[in-house]
Amino acid sequence: MPDTPHEFRRALGLFDGTMLVIGSMIGSGIFIVSADIARTVGGGGWLLLIWVITGLMTVTGALAYGELAGMMPRAGGQYVYLREAYNPLVGFLYGWTFFLVIQTGTIAAVGVAFAKYSAVLFPGLGDTNVLFQAGPLRLTAQRLVAILNVAVLTFINSRGIVGGKWIQNTFTTAKTIALLALIALGIAAGFSLGVFRENLSSFWIAATSRAADGSVSTVPIPGFAILGALGVAMVGSLFSSDAWNNVTFTAGETVNPRRNIPLSLAIGTGAVTLLYLLANVAYLAVLPVTGNPGAADAAGRGIQFAAADRVATAAMSVIMGPAAVVVMAVLIMISTFGCNNGLILSGARVYYAMAKDGLFFRSAGKLNAKSVPAAALVVQGVWASFLCLSGTYGDLLDYVIFAVLLFYVLTVAGIFLLRRKQPGAERPYRAFGYPVLPALYILAATAISADLLIFKPAYTWPGLGIVLVGIPVFYAWKVSRPARPQ
Repeated sequence: MPDTPHEFRRALGLFDGTMLVIGSMIGSGIFIVSADIARTVGGGGWLLLIWVITGLMTVTGALAYGELAGMMPRAGGQYVYLREAYNPLVGFLYGWTFFLVIQTGTIAAVGVAFAKYSAVLFPGLGDTNVLFQAGPLRLTAQRLVAILNVAVLTFINSRGIVGGKWIQNTFTTAKTIALLALIALGIAAGFSLGVFRENLSSFWIAATSRAADGSVSTVPIPGFAILGALGVAMVGSLFSSDAWNNVTFTAGETVNPRRNIPLSLAIGTGAVTLLYLLANVAYLAVLPVTGNPGAADAAGRGIQFAAADRVATAAMSVIMGPAAVVVMAVLIMISTFGCNNGLILSGARVYYAMAKDGLFFRSAGKLNAKSVPAAALVVQGVWASFLCLSGTYGDLLDYVIFAVLLFYVLTVAGIFLLRRKQPGAERPYRAFGYPVLPALYILAATAISADLLIFKPAYTWPGLGIVLVGIPVFYAWKVSRPARPQ
């Protein structure tokens, strides 16, 4: 009998998959990014519209992925879909970018967010507490906590899917309840303040506001220019709503994946979309959209200039006073810890699938005695920790905004290709609204990508460069590491 098993353990049910979708999506973004969105587009109506558009795109994309998940319920998810719809090169370019930046960069960023809010409770864990420095590599207390966050969750997930599932379910349930409480408290207490009525008076005023030298400059957005502003502003909301596809990576460990993964995608993305929209209603009920960054209190700074963009903390401080800072820090620590668990758990399954195709380190394609790809988890954890240490994860994530949308477009377009290439394939679930809704998703995501290419070229073109560098790497890897028979 072999020392290590060759099959995953199917231990994830519908509830587990839904918790993985919700938990991977909700990190720290919903508590922060609305400030930048409000500065970019102006009125509360535009702020809510951006979250509505983002939610519709997310749910539409998830419903489209449901068809692919039902067709190909195998470990690796989106990597497998792209490989089958196009060719191994396209699949590799996704996996390459996924490992180099998308997943590991997000893991690093979420780990640092966990550490940053830990410093609210324990000030000695701040980024100014430098422990060691060698050239560009700087180890601070904050970065050490982030690395420990990644290391602990990597170890837990290397001990089997059950431990990772338990962490995911517990922390996702806790942060969902906490977010619902925040929403209820904000809406119930906020509307009595009369702030929402004030926000209604400027609900559809489109303007970009920036603070400089202690003053605020506001520039109206004329006519159709609002479309460009909306595309730029959606960067934050799209990233806050990302990672829903992670559940597709775990198909090899999901019970009845042809049914449960599509349902998890639909339920999870729908729930998060509703939570995000209600959270922003709560912000508008408590805080004015506009404000002054030099104001003494949260109400005076408004949503646009909330301290350090911590909109949720600012909103709760209006209701709870100084205690809100600690309460929100604990909530975001819970949220980011659960989010990183989902990212770490699921990401390793992509490298496992790539290794099986001879496109990643061979050890990543093996399961340990607990039926999980431990080597893939370790490689992912080491690279994510390096990104934490280097401090470059933030820049890298900015660079791949375009790439993330590109791969989503290619994956949804793959539905059209596979219906022609494999018309007889089993499809227990068909994309909702096909062909109209998937086509609309492709058009919307392409339009946002084009908008970013025009208005944020410093970020989008380097991201495209990261993807294209993967082409020679693909051919070099094919020559040096041919796939082994499976």
